[in-house]
Amino acid sequence: MDAQLHVFETVAELRSFSRAAERLHMTQPAVSQQIRALEDSLGVRLLERNNKSVSLTRAGEIALRHARDINGLYRRMGEMLDELMRQTGGPLSIGASYTFGEYALPPVLARLNAEYPAVRPSIAIGNTAEIADRLRSRELDIGIVEGEEIGGGLEAEKLAEDEMYVAAGAEHPLAGTRPVSPDRLAEEIWMVREPGSGTRAATDRMFESLGIRPRRLLELGSTQLIKETAEAGLGVTLQSRLALRKELGLGSLKLLDVPGLPVRRSFLVLTRKGDLRTRTMDAFASLLRSVTAEIVGKT
Repeated sequence: MDAQLHVFETVAELRSFSRAAERLHMTQPAVSQQIRALEDSLGVRLLERNNKSVSLTRAGEIALRHARDINGLYRRMGEMLDELMRQTGGPLSIGASYTFGEYALPPVLARLNAEYPAVRPSIAIGNTAEIADRLRSRELDIGIVEGEEIGGGLEAEKLAEDEMYVAAGAEHPLAGTRPVSPDRLAEEIWMVREPGSGTRAATDRMFESLGIRPRRLLELGSTQLIKETAEAGLGVTLQSRLALRKELGLGSLKLLDVPGLPVRRSFLVLTRKGDLRTRTMDAFASLLRSVTAEIVGKT
């Protein structure tokens, strides 16, 4: 890895020469020397320094974006070359959207540890748009998301089909109503995820298909918070059957009989276009498909 770019990325991330020196196990003068050498070679000032903090110049912001890409490519090259010399293992950066990451990924990780203990996974959870962006910027090796709006630069392979239902608390007035009309649903408070979420996109499509204009949307950034709010009786929500499995078993949430449901969508496996897949990625992808099929089959 280019030492100057690595030092620059670390200083830019920590906004401190002293903290960067500590992380890199270097002296502070050595860090400063590397930054000066990089600025001299590029012919531009990258960092503004004062006694209390360090900030990026406009040129520094541009350089940081490219430094992350270059450093990521160096790391990737090292991992792939290392794999040629040994068994499946090493670091694997996995990104997952909230529904899959919180309700399907844990048993996948348990199986991964049992079958490939040399693999060292790191997990990032976010909405679909966030995971796709982090994969494009090479912060992640592989992503699992729901939804269709993933943007360019990525390959998407269908992993499994997900079914989504409208749910409400067990004591909600609609819990015993069969069927529930779109007009009646429009009167309810709807707990929804934020824009960029695959669950929010599926909810918006359902509203459109049923001709629903809810009187109020309550936007919440966590599926767990949405479920607990529904259990408290505040309103209704559209959620994956995977996410509702525990509450349905306990009886704290009930599925509503809504004509035209379930809403169906796909879980997708995302990788970068043109990238070679390592042995570790292939092993994880194979195990991911196997375990996901078991999980989805039980819902």
